[in-house]
Amino acid sequence: MTAAGLAASAATGLQGVRAAAGRYRWLIVALLFLATTVNYIDRTMLGLLKPELARELGWAEDDYGNIVTAFQFAYAFGFLFMGWLIDKVGPRIGYAIAIGIWTVGHAAHGFASSIIAFMSARVVLGVGEAGHFPSVVRASSEWFPQKERAYAIGWVNSATTIGVILTAPTLWLCMEVLGWGWRETFIYTGLFGVALATIWWSVYSAPRQSGRVSEAELAWIEHDPPESVEQIGWGALIGKREAWAFALGKFLTDPVWFLMLFWLPSYFSSTYNVDLKVVLLPMIAMYLLSDVGSIAGGWLSSRLIQRGRSVNFARKVTMLCAGACVIPLLFVSGLENMWLAVLLIGLALAGHQAFSTNLLSLPPDMFPKRAVGSVIGLGGFMGGIGGMIMAKSTGLVLDATGGDYSIIFAICTTVYFAAVLAIHILSPKLARATM
Repeated sequence: MTAAGLAASAATGLQGVRAAAGRYRWLIVALLFLATTVNYIDRTMLGLLKPELARELGWAEDDYGNIVTAFQFAYAFGFLFMGWLIDKVGPRIGYAIAIGIWTVGHAAHGFASSIIAFMSARVVLGVGEAGHFPSVVRASSEWFPQKERAYAIGWVNSATTIGVILTAPTLWLCMEVLGWGWRETFIYTGLFGVALATIWWSVYSAPRQSGRVSEAELAWIEHDPPESVEQIGWGALIGKREAWAFALGKFLTDPVWFLMLFWLPSYFSSTYNVDLKVVLLPMIAMYLLSDVGSIAGGWLSSRLIQRGRSVNFARKVTMLCAGACVIPLLFVSGLENMWLAVLLIGLALAGHQAFSTNLLSLPPDMFPKRAVGSVIGLGGFMGGIGGMIMAKSTGLVLDATGGDYSIIFAICTTVYFAAVLAIHILSPKLARATM
């Protein structure tokens, strides 16, 4: 039989295994989706409460800026520690610890009064939340073969925007319906984290230890080539071009997401006299479009791999297509029609999430499972540093241009292509790193 025939036969056999496999692994995706939603509700709540807190506690803009910077700093450096921890003890224990830390930080907001106290609460929150994406990707690498992994991560990644969207209704329910003040709201919504940690500990385990996965599904999950299971130290990891390919991708593109999270309300307020914290429909529309991008980006690269394309081709072509979706940001500034701006920004957010889904899929493509958390940690750290640079640069540009976002949006359209170029130079074939 020819090589092509052997490949076709193998592919047919794997498809048969997949068809016969169960779907318990998708329960793990649902669990990670829930965890991501809680993570982003806790992260976003302070921003929506900022006007009330500023009035009550007398915050200046610089005070709030210091609180945000404290979170970003802790979040960036927290990635290095949490990524290492999750590789050391595994996602079941490591993520439970991360949830516990960020839940304590979230509830601590309810006891804070001074700027220092709020900064301290944000630091604890940032360190804990830094464990989220290393856990998500590590768990996905345990539960999904390479052919499905990006699609699974795409679904989980889409929950980031669900969490942002649900924050305002959560605050309305707590403060308007239940009559809680902001302190009680922070404290009692900390129970979300307690419930999440309990569910995580009860449900999550590695596939072979779960006792709930059929032999057919195990065969599908484990059909990728076997790999080394030794612990990978930072000394071995930090010198790998493949690790820096991922880290530079995060450094260049994560700041765009931070920009959209922190500056979109201000942009719509100044341009269209609309407060996204009150008029939710534009925000919901934009972030639902981003969810479509997250899922579609994971589906496309997974589909290409299943059809016989190389991982290198599937990931990079999908990321290039995702970058092209961000180009319409060039035409947003100056638009008088708010809903056209919503459409173009939503398309750009969809492109970002499609890119992010595939970028998050690269560490399991290139590294053993026991190194994935640390690689994600390095990338998250670099993304956090890039986010701090973007935040400072955005303020300077807006002050210098009288609030014109044209230059900022133009830069956002270029970074995705620069990221693909950097990834390609450092890892031309997305081959497995030699450890």
